[in-house]
Amino acid sequence: MVQERSSRIERRLAAILAADVAGYSRLMHDDEEATHTRLSALLADAVDPAIVEHGGRIVKNTGDGFLAEFPSAVEAVRAAWQFQNRIYELTVDDAEDRRILFRVGVNIGDVIVEPHDIFGDDVNVAARLESIAEPGGICISHSAYDQVSGKLAVEFTDLGEQNLKNIVRPIRAYAAVPAGSGTGTLEAAMRSRASAPPLSIVVLPFANFGNDPEQDYFVDGVTESLTTDLSRISGSFVIARNTAFTYKGKAVNVKQVGRELNVRYVLEGSVQRGGKRLRVNVQLIDTESGKHLWAERFEKRIVDLFDMQDEIVARLAQALDAQLVVAEARRAERSRDPGALDLVFQGFACVYKGPTAEHLTQARSFFERALLIDSRNVGALVGMASVDATLGAYVLTDDRSALLSTAEASAIRALSLDPDRALAHRVLGTIYNMTNRSALGIAECEQALALDRNLADAHAVIGMAKYYLGSAAETEGHIFEAFRLSPRDIFAHRWMHFLGMAKIQLGADAEAAAWFRRSIEANRNSPFTHFALAAALGLQGSLDEARTAAAAGLALNPGFTIRRLRASQPSDNPTFLAGRERLYSGMRLSGVPEGPRPLMAQSGHADPSD
Repeated sequence: MVQERSSRIERRLAAILAADVAGYSRLMHDDEEATHTRLSALLADAVDPAIVEHGGRIVKNTGDGFLAEFPSAVEAVRAAWQFQNRIYELTVDDAEDRRILFRVGVNIGDVIVEPHDIFGDDVNVAARLESIAEPGGICISHSAYDQVSGKLAVEFTDLGEQNLKNIVRPIRAYAAVPAGSGTGTLEAAMRSRASAPPLSIVVLPFANFGNDPEQDYFVDGVTESLTTDLSRISGSFVIARNTAFTYKGKAVNVKQVGRELNVRYVLEGSVQRGGKRLRVNVQLIDTESGKHLWAERFEKRIVDLFDMQDEIVARLAQALDAQLVVAEARRAERSRDPGALDLVFQGFACVYKGPTAEHLTQARSFFERALLIDSRNVGALVGMASVDATLGAYVLTDDRSALLSTAEASAIRALSLDPDRALAHRVLGTIYNMTNRSALGIAECEQALALDRNLADAHAVIGMAKYYLGSAAETEGHIFEAFRLSPRDIFAHRWMHFLGMAKIQLGADAEAAAWFRRSIEANRNSPFTHFALAAALGLQGSLDEARTAAAAGLALNPGFTIRRLRASQPSDNPTFLAGRERLYSGMRLSGVPEGPRPLMAQSGHADPSD
């Protein structure tokens, strides 16, 4: 048997990064010593730290550049992105003809390894990719693209098949630019910090404050599940788990994380176990300002950790969805030229304020402007459907039927463009509820929950559907499920209103009044809830309080009348209709206006609605 040679060639799979200075010969010709000094400083201040931080090593310097290797293509691109950003910051004030900018090429492949060098065809490919990169840019091969796609906050422009010098086979190449920047080079993109995509976020690994190694799996599970669930938010850009976990156990600067990953928000948190209780703290932070935008604490007795993990993640994901929209709306207010997505965020922020004609009219204006920019914008179509459905549901107008018809058309168009938009299904479910088709409404909400298990509002709308179908006793269970998922939901006031209406149908007027009061405490901008409270109080004989509640409702909606409400009947179920008659009686007792009788009734003919 022939003995294997002990001095065989060492090979390994590596990500190769090749870089050189654009126009180096000219720079050296113009001012040799100054160029050498500036280049040495940039290598020390920007390049070397980035490569070390991301697990790479400089194999060799080449005078006007260098060759480095990394164990991961993701880390290679991240390092390049970081030092390109830093070099741009350090040289932005230099005269154009004296600026030092690097071109970078990244490839992944099998290389021959020697102590102070690496060799192979894949090394040559990296060098050739660097040669076609823009000054200040990064160019990567298809093999590297396969590894990094979807794992970084970077988009890639497909450059097609490239015939590179001394490389026999064509190489498909991609130029890297920040997500949403719309620019062709890093240099151009870096001119604006606004290049970070809207709703872009990284969930940093939660800290285990108990220092119990057995709890690590639970803490990491919360982080991973939250990353997955946040990615379901329409339009979100969530950094992948593998990238986020490179920060585990490290002290981080959120502004730096924002620059490195090109994200607008960081979510960080901690888990602490004490005896039979578990506490989870989370903070949402703006990476540009470093300010805390939102914080929440979740505390509960430990029963089953996996069930707790699901509940914690569902609550946090639901709350974050609304908080991120509000944060994006604030950003959009500062924009001189808001885009369609900015306007959609602002529209939903108005919807969240409460169902008054003023807020809904403002929201409609934002959604209409968004649709003028992009008639196929699904978010704007869903927003329009939501506004029109709310105007109809809360009896804020006489043309309820036309509004609900328009709302239905908007929701169906949104779903034709994006059948998996959970919120569009929920809004369509509400519209079906309001137009005597509650069975279809329940089906739409169930579809919404199949697409997004955290859409707590869909549970509440199912509860309202049960009330319309005359099964008010079933409403409470659905409302409580919504609260389990999202106890501090931005629409909690609406859910309490739904439950109060169900209680009136059941004849539980004191319970109804309690729920209406809680709803008003959560959001005082719902006129119909004030009228419903007035009815519940009137039915109990508390007439002074009932009149006060009615007056508060009329201050928000002076045009409201019992006759207008009667005309908006969303169901013909006998049990529902009997409950509504109780509601009307309570409103009359509290002084809510009956409203003018139709002309036919005034001329001596009976009003068919009486």
